[in-house]
Amino acid sequence: MTHSDIASGPMGFGNQFASEAVPGALPQGRNSPQRVAHGLYAELLSGSAFTAPRADNRRSWLYRRQPSVVTGGYEALAQPGWTTGAAGGVLAPPDPLRWHPFPIPDAPADFIEGLHTVAACGDADAQSGVGALVYTANRSMVRRALVNADGEMLLVPQQGRLVITSELGVLAVRPGEIALMPRGLAFKVELPDGPSRGYVCENYGAPFRLPELGPIGSNGLANPRDFRAPHAAFETEPGAYEIVRKFGGRLWRTTQPGTPFNVVAWHGNLAPMAYDTAHFMVIGSISFDHPDPSIFTVLTSPSDTPGVANCDFVIFPPRWMVMEDTFRPPWYHRNVMGEFMGLVMGEYDAKPEGFKPGGASLHNSMVPHGPDTEAFERASGSDLKPHKLDHTLAFMFESRWRFVPTAFAMQGGALDRAYPDCWAGLKDRFAP
Repeated sequence: MTHSDIASGPMGFGNQFASEAVPGALPQGRNSPQRVAHGLYAELLSGSAFTAPRADNRRSWLYRRQPSVVTGGYEALAQPGWTTGAAGGVLAPPDPLRWHPFPIPDAPADFIEGLHTVAACGDADAQSGVGALVYTANRSMVRRALVNADGEMLLVPQQGRLVITSELGVLAVRPGEIALMPRGLAFKVELPDGPSRGYVCENYGAPFRLPELGPIGSNGLANPRDFRAPHAAFETEPGAYEIVRKFGGRLWRTTQPGTPFNVVAWHGNLAPMAYDTAHFMVIGSISFDHPDPSIFTVLTSPSDTPGVANCDFVIFPPRWMVMEDTFRPPWYHRNVMGEFMGLVMGEYDAKPEGFKPGGASLHNSMVPHGPDTEAFERASGSDLKPHKLDHTLAFMFESRWRFVPTAFAMQGGALDRAYPDCWAGLKDRFAP
């Protein structure tokens, strides 16, 4: 692919960006001139309704060698591991659930073939809820692209880098970074490190955005300037491409005569984005008590109820713990929100036993959970000197809707059936 910037700088939510791979390809003053330079076609990618408020309106103009309508007819494609919404789940008890690291298969599997829904909530057609997925893949997508019409996709690599080629250019992300792929945008995933594993949030609801800062003030958490967008680029190799489209909870395929990655220039505020979680400005207590995990929110997908998210993407990165006379790990609690959690690297301070990188846990609405016995004993008796939780990164997809586990999750072999035993040592210690 080739590219040549005319504009550079940070790509944030709501920020405008412009990039061209060939000088003069980007129109000036008009979005759709009668004749686009170099014989290109103008095409609008809308990520919101035309009449959405200006602050919420997301769209980008693409100038491409062929419009995306140039495809053949679609036929059904089987991919039983990738289900959609609560309807794709199975009956599951109101227990805390945990999974061992999901194994990477020996049989060839690219990113699409390696996707499996672990739990989901809501309904893609109703544009509410999310799917919590894992990907376990061992080969790159070659002459194959994915278009998800059901929702945007937040990719969280855990093992192996991802090189993501999209219509707007190329992004590379490694474990510790994330990538956000807009709904309806074609992309493919290459695996430069071979066998790879990670997590995906398929967001059917309102697009992710930065949370409001409120009393925190004008600085903190994730800063818009740290999100990066791709430079315009296009493929020149001839030949057919398989297009896999997710539409209405099902997968469909077609073969088109050329590459979908033929955008020579683009401008707008709807684009793939990558973010390094090391740039997250952590907020925490410097006196006493363990604050709510909402202070670790990187991105939020709001619902129609203010303050109650369709989905929050929350991270638990390296940070200093300095609170006095405080039980420093997360407290025991029940939450109206459902919490799907994954571990990218290191150890999670509330679950030193059993919760491993590449695994996951699910604590649904009002399901009690909290530190295991080992974490409780260690935190209750430790010398409360300032110390740093280092070399760790956990995350959470949190939603107002009840997560429904899938058959893959409950019967696929990774379920940790001994998980409830981690609290068995918490005896009645009452001594009046």
